[in-house]
Amino acid sequence: MKTLFDKLWEDHLILTRADGASLLWVDRHYVHEGSHHGFRTLAARGMEVAEPGLTVGVADHYVPTRGPVATPDIARMVQTLADNTAAHGIRLFGLGHAGQGIVHVMGPEQGLTLPGMLVVCGDSHTATHGALGAYGFGIGATEVAHVLATQTTWQRKPARMRITFTGQAGPGVGAKDMALAWIARLGADGARGHAVEYAGPAVRALSVAGRLTLCNLSIEGGARTGLVAPDQTTFDWLRGRTFAPADFDAACADWASLASDPDAAFDREVTLDMAEVAPIVTWGTSPEDALPITATIPDPSRVTDPAQASRIAAALDYMGLTAGRPLDSVAVDQVFIGSCTNARIEDLRAAAAVLAGRQAKVPGMVSPGSALVKAQAEAEGLDRIFTAAGLDWVGSGCSMCVGMNGDVVAPQSRCASSTNRNFRGRQGPGARTHLMSPAMVAAAAVTGHLTDVRPLLEGRI
Repeated sequence: MKTLFDKLWEDHLILTRADGASLLWVDRHYVHEGSHHGFRTLAARGMEVAEPGLTVGVADHYVPTRGPVATPDIARMVQTLADNTAAHGIRLFGLGHAGQGIVHVMGPEQGLTLPGMLVVCGDSHTATHGALGAYGFGIGATEVAHVLATQTTWQRKPARMRITFTGQAGPGVGAKDMALAWIARLGADGARGHAVEYAGPAVRALSVAGRLTLCNLSIEGGARTGLVAPDQTTFDWLRGRTFAPADFDAACADWASLASDPDAAFDREVTLDMAEVAPIVTWGTSPEDALPITATIPDPSRVTDPAQASRIAAALDYMGLTAGRPLDSVAVDQVFIGSCTNARIEDLRAAAAVLAGRQAKVPGMVSPGSALVKAQAEAEGLDRIFTAAGLDWVGSGCSMCVGMNGDVVAPQSRCASSTNRNFRGRQGPGARTHLMSPAMVAAAAVTGHLTDVRPLLEGRI
């Protein structure tokens, strides 16, 4: 009996060395502006890209979302990607392309990522692609060069872990809350060394967008990847995508076998009851620093582990917060809706449901995950809801999530954000980030502080 991950691993295994490392075939390799090191290595060795048709270039991390490119250095990064992909005959979704967007948004929406694939990218959040039943994981600069040159990668097989969500999500509770809930319970290293498969009725009830969010955050709990077995929801979502297989029904029949066998054994099992999952926000400097919005900020003096108490105290100092304070009393300076975690059309609809007819009390911006998402949102009038509320509607890209493209949070400013990381300086030097769902970000926008979105959704969902 095999798990879904076992099946994906075996389908791509070429050989295993005596030391346990395995050589795997790569079906899809995404490269972005930060992949220039890999191309430079190939050039230095006089090598060509082995399978340019299996590699896709995406401009996302450094692209501007409003106005011109921020600096000459950033412009050079974007141009270098265009030069490298052109030189090797690689398809590029660059600036001005109708399908441009964040790699972990545009890849799935184009049908470039499909069930059963092994997908890599020089970006840790490549686990996102596992939502379609693919094995997706991030690789380093040296590995990028190896994949470009050979279309293979050396890996050690992770252990298998299953996280099962029982019950049904309550109003205002979604995939972001589910992800932060398990990371808060197990810790930022709780799934280290594991490939995590998500299961249970609450996972099956998620849209593909929700599953992408769930798998995206797997890395924040230490997992090597996140997976959801493909089902009819997956197939319906992929049908008609630009790069979907020509014989789609036959492909679906093959993909239907991509599920863990009924008696498959996992190295670790974790179960969460959705009745215990509420809208969640982070308070510290790690995604594990997460609590229901109804909670109070933890007190390090009540923590028995000295190292953990010290970490909490340092996080509170950086965040400018005091122990025991209700989370919903914390004022924010600005908001951001975007990122590879939460910038799909469903995310924008959720935020718009809160913002419609209301005015934001703090400034903020909304960056759709791709040009296609942007066009669809505008066709639905979502952009007008955001701008009428007082938020900026900008272009697609990684934007304020990474703070390397001109979109940053000012030092000591507090941002309610739909992104994936609240590390020190993640959104800019000294920036203070609170992670939450897009709907919760919208709630913070209209109240000016961290807020339980549920009362604001009454009569709207």
